[in-house]
Amino acid sequence: MTHTVKEIAAALGAEAFGATDIKIMRAAEPAEAGPDDLALAMNPQYAARLTEGRAQVAMLWQGADWQAMGLHAAIIAPRPRYAMAALTKMLDSGQGFATGIHPTAFVDPDAILDADVSVGPMAVISAGARIGAGSVIGPQCYIGSNATLGAGAYLREAVSIGARVRIGARFIAQPGARIGGDGFSFVTAEPSSVENVRKTLGDQGETQAQPWTRIHSLGSVRIGDDVEIGMNATIDCGTIRDTVIGDRSKLDNQVHLGHNVVIGRDCLICGQVGIAGSAVIGNSVVLAGQCGVNDNIVVGDGVIAGGGTKLMSNVPAGRTMLGYPATRMDTQVESYKALRRLPRMIRDVAALKNAVFNGDKDT
Repeated sequence: MTHTVKEIAAALGAEAFGATDIKIMRAAEPAEAGPDDLALAMNPQYAARLTEGRAQVAMLWQGADWQAMGLHAAIIAPRPRYAMAALTKMLDSGQGFATGIHPTAFVDPDAILDADVSVGPMAVISAGARIGAGSVIGPQCYIGSNATLGAGAYLREAVSIGARVRIGARFIAQPGARIGGDGFSFVTAEPSSVENVRKTLGDQGETQAQPWTRIHSLGSVRIGDDVEIGMNATIDCGTIRDTVIGDRSKLDNQVHLGHNVVIGRDCLICGQVGIAGSAVIGNSVVLAGQCGVNDNIVVGDGVIAGGGTKLMSNVPAGRTMLGYPATRMDTQVESYKALRRLPRMIRDVAALKNAVFNGDKDT
């Protein structure tokens, strides 16, 4: 499928200049762009590589001199990276999933599929499940009993949704996402060494080794509208109440949410983040890659945590955190700078000590 420069600009709410009837097939990086591609040269650094490719058209930043770059046409967007959201949607050819229900899929007679639902090969939809209109259930997906997916859900291959999970509209799950497994909840008959350590912050006490007894998950998972879950992410059911993910939140690959976790609206949870049971994450929180969140703590609205940060206690709203254990980012950076200066300081102190003591001996 091709689109003219004029059509693309109109879809992006951007301005088009030059030969706007040129047809575009793909988006490409400047150095790799051919004559049918739209080169994404959204800042001067990228634009410098236009001469390595054969692009006729580029998407540029405001104020860029597109004619001086030898282009035949240009699209100028006020916020080019934001324009990429609409551009990539427009050019996305999808995964090629067929419409209708594949003959190898199993749909229980008691399941309810609204209009225009696509079910891929070897998918399973269990009794009592309800799938909203226009949804796509990819190959080898599993939908548990009495689970609900809102309209426009899009499940890539091998996604599993457990029993009684409730998901809102326009949900997206990437390959291998697992939603609704049992929580990691175990207990011992007598107070355990772990319980003593939590109370004393170190002392295991005189407890004896004991077997662990499983606590079953009676809750499920509840997910709002416009949520996206990345590849191989795992979302545990709640123990009594549901684990919750708010509207428009996005979870990256290999994210893990423990039982009873609550994620607010518009959060961005990046790759390999682990959030322990019963933690509460506010609205518009950003947790960068490999962050860890302790159990039973509250992370306030608007918190941003840098990569690898370990949040061990409650974090007030609006804080920017970094490090292990987490402190305010500016404090952590100063501490890191001081740590790097330590070897030099030690050498300076040693030199000063030698000078002082040698001076005493000379006198």
